[in-house]
Amino acid sequence: MNDEQHLRAEIVEIGRRLYARGLISGHEGNLSVRMGHALLVSPTGVCKGFLRPEDIVLADLHGHAPGARRASMETPLHAEIYGRRSDVGAVVHAHPPTATGFAVAGVPLDQPLTAEAVLKLGAVPIVPYETPSSRELAEAVGRSIEGTQALLLANHGALTVGASLEEAWERMESLEALARISLVTRLLGQAHVLSAPDMQRLLALGVSVGYPPPAAG
Repeated sequence: MNDEQHLRAEIVEIGRRLYARGLISGHEGNLSVRMGHALLVSPTGVCKGFLRPEDIVLADLHGHAPGARRASMETPLHAEIYGRRSDVGAVVHAHPPTATGFAVAGVPLDQPLTAEAVLKLGAVPIVPYETPSSRELAEAVGRSIEGTQALLLANHGALTVGASLEEAWERMESLEALARISLVTRLLGQAHVLSAPDMQRLLALGVSVGYPPPAAG
């Protein structure tokens, strides 16, 4: 199996996981992987839980896909992220229900509640609402992703990035878990956040275990 075949198979697998875990439904969501000077992107109008390797669309780094099969309508958004972040090798956009609830409520997930979330995600801000697939949304996400690994998209969903598709998927799972934990603390009426010294130790640990801070450029 060559590199492209492997990446196509990986997109199929991650799409299946997202659908099985209820992080997307219907034809929602989109995934992409950087492959040298090109992108492999999930198609539009297809359930990501039932993708086939041949469904995946090849696009350039500007988001243009000249083939007959249509790439996700959010491909320009993915291209914008790759242009802003040299360390990003994959992007996952999904609609995790609890995290999306926070996005709709206008509540960022920016409190250091768990060690795992600090290591994998950091603070998760909200990108103000723009029409899906619009240039305005792509640019807003591009500006916001420069300092984080995950975003909430107001009235829309969530987005995570990673050096690999496996890492971007892991962050999406972690984001939904963080949202659920945050919701429980709100129901209980209290949350004991991690201290500044704890945060510094975790950030140092993150570098040593493969979770470096975001890199611009």
